[in-house]
Amino acid sequence: MANELSNLKPPVGSTRKRMRVGRGEGSGKGKTAGRGTKGQQSRSGYSRKPGFEGGQMPWFRRIPKRGFSNLLFRTDYQIVNLSALAAKFKDGDTIDGAALVEAGLIRDAAMPIKILGEGDAPGKLNITAHKFSASAKKKIEDGGGSITETPVRDKWVREKKTK
Repeated sequence: MANELSNLKPPVGSTRKRMRVGRGEGSGKGKTAGRGTKGQQSRSGYSRKPGFEGGQMPWFRRIPKRGFSNLLFRTDYQIVNLSALAAKFKDGDTIDGAALVEAGLIRDAAMPIKILGEGDAPGKLNITAHKFSASAKKKIEDGGGSITETPVRDKWVREKKTK
């Protein structure tokens, strides 16, 4: 009988039944059920945090810490080159976050967008973005287009307390 979608089975010998632990000494995994005797790992509910080294001072606390990382503070921009705009838009189009998402050039219109100057200006385009490189500004304006920079929402502004 041919293998049809209605009666597919794995090849003979490729699967095994799972070992049932704690089912008597004769089973091969009785009494302590393969956990050894006593100690933290033999108890139920045992789990170890990532980086735990058995009580020894963990590696990430032993090594010296140096330098500064701006990972928490930096603004990540979605990058779009002028060459990509030239391929997707016609002369005279208005481009904003929604249009870029629709064209498949960025993923999320809510995230900051930066236009870079690689490639030639695609003609008279009206582009709205959060940031433009100097070369992109020059090429767009030289091509007769206009740019509108919208400020990026600053997530680290401390509000003043009023009494």
